[in-house]
This record gives sequence, C-alpha cells and structure tokens, in this order.
Amino acid sequence: MNSLTDLREVVDVVIGVDTHVHTHSAAVVDAATGGVLGEITVEATAEGYAELVEFANNHAMLRAWAIEGTGGHGAGLSRHLLEASEIVIELDRPKRAARRNGAKSDPLDAIRAAREAMARPRLGTPRTGGERQALSVLLAARRSAINASTEAQLQVFSLVIAAPEPIRLRFRGQKLAAMLNTAANLRLHASWDTETTSTVMALRTLARRAHAMLKEARELQKAMVAIIRSWRPDLLEEFGVGPIVAATVLCAWSHPGRIHSEAAFAMLAGVAPIPANSGQVTTRYRLNRYGDRNLNNALHTVVQSRIQYQQATRDYVARRTAEGKTGREIKRCLARYVARDLYRLLEGGPQLA
Repeated sequence: MNSLTDLREVVDVVIGVDTHVHTHSAAVVDAATGGVLGEITVEATAEGYAELVEFANNHAMLRAWAIEGTGGHGAGLSRHLLEASEIVIELDRPKRAARRNGAKSDPLDAIRAAREAMARPRLGTPRTGGERQALSVLLAARRSAINASTEAQLQVFSLVIAAPEPIRLRFRGQKLAAMLNTAANLRLHASWDTETTSTVMALRTLARRAHAMLKEARELQKAMVAIIRSWRPDLLEEFGVGPIVAATVLCAWSHPGRIHSEAAFAMLAGVAPIPANSGQVTTRYRLNRYGDRNLNNALHTVVQSRIQYQQATRDYVARRTAEGKTGREIKRCLARYVARDLYRLLEGGPQLA
C-alpha cells in the first residue's frame, strides 16, 4: 500500500488516532471525500481498545488505522489492532498543517493524522514486536547505563581536581580508569574534617556507581548478543558489525518489507547523498543530518572500523583521496555502501547452514 490511490481502493475509511499516556482520541474520516464521520476518546487500556474497535465497526469494516507514536504511547493500541489483523499505518513524525488561530485539540490532531495518511505517497507500517522490541528495550537500558556511568566518571574527575590536597595526592599521575579504582576503594578516617570526609564519600559513591553501571551495560549487551544470534546471526559476521551496531540496525529495520528500498533505508539512516551544487560545480554533496541518528551513528561506526582494519576499504580511501575527495565525502560514500549492503543482507533473510 504505497500510494493514495492504493489506500482509497483498499478501505472505505481511515481512522486517525492521536495517542497519549492515558487516553487516545480517534476520528473516522471517509477515504473518498475526507469528511469526518465520527470522533471518540477512550482510555488507553485494553477495555478502551475494544471500545475503539467497536466504534470503528459501526462505521465501516474496510478500514485503516493511522496512528501516531506506534512505538510509544500508541504501542499498546497498535499491538491490539495488529493481533486483530487490522491495517495499521505508522505516522512517526506527522506534518502539522497551519492551525487556524492557533486551534489545537486531540480530536483535531486525530483528523489530521487520518488525512495525512491519505496524502502521503508512501505509508509506513509499525515496527514489529518480538525480538525487535526486546532489542529496543535492552538498547535503551544499556544506553541509560552508559550515560549514567559516563556522568559519574566525569564527576569523579571534577571532584579530584577540586579535592583537598591530601586526597588529590592519591590520584596524582593517574588516568581516569585508575582514578575510578582508587576512588572506589577510599576509606574514611575519623581525623578528617567535614570537607575531606564529604569529598571522599562522594568520590567513592560516584566511582562505585560508574563501575556498577558499566557492569549493568555488559550484562545487557550479553542479553542482546543472545537475541541477535538466535534471530540474525549473519549480521554479526559482517566486518565491523558488533552487537550494539547489529541491535541498532535491526531495531530500525524491524522486518522484511517495512522499508521499501535500499534508497529509503539510506534516507532513514541519514546517509543518502544530498546535492550541494553551485554554479558550474555539480559533483559535490553535503552531509545528510536527518534520519535516525542512532542508525546513522551505527553505520559510521562500521565505516570507521573498516577504515582502520579492512585493507579493501583502506585502498578505497586512498584512491578517492587521490581523486580529490575530502575525508567527510569519503566516509559519506562508505556509509552509503554499508547501508546498501546491510539492507540487502537483511531483506534477503538469514542464510542457514
């Protein structure tokens, strides 16, 4: 279902849903005329989902649901509808029309969602649950643990700089990793003044927190590796693709057919070339700063790894450099090639021995 004509040929109505934490607002829009046939607001619970489906049954059996936030506030409703074999369209970042006099309400947003689904040349399907959702939550938890550890480490470094001199001496000449070990093993002494005692307590707490968060991140990564090896082990065989990159790519891709082409996958990853022509200069491209930045970062991690350790990539860099390409341009080209190869691998399915 890739066009406006397809959508109108398949369904009689489009039901737009504006999702929130506690409530969902829905509007039934005629697929042929764009007219509003009905509106409803329900609780974001299983009972509310059932009420919403019953409301839809009163209008048309041939229908599609245009839902904002299928991976967030609308995740529960999306699962409920997909389990019932309903047609669900994902609206990740809806384009808001100019609101007359600043008008805004949940029913209006639901109407806009339905009409926008009918106006889009290509329609997205929600990401799947199962392994993909499992990786997504593990990735989010690991990212949180890494961020917490990094913040704690920076705080340890800052505290050491401003610590009383007797404490600073214990860290002299140490790098950050050694500082953390030293701080985690500090002991309090009754003879210290309040400032020294408090500083040592803070250093010890922060260092142990940093270590605990790193341990947590490693455990989460092990869980991700187990899922990837059971789902798409072939991805880990690609040069430069580790468990975090593989999990990020799988979460963005989700399932075969969701992303209709390798060009669309490159655009999603923010590695599609953007022309930057001026006058007679027609061969320059600028960096694409849009798309899924986590996926973009994952692809550039692969590129950086291949530049450092893969001879074929190093030869390519040398050749393109001799042609006058800049480092950024070369990395952009490599990221585009990586996106192409990974997309083809994913769409082709796992190669079983």
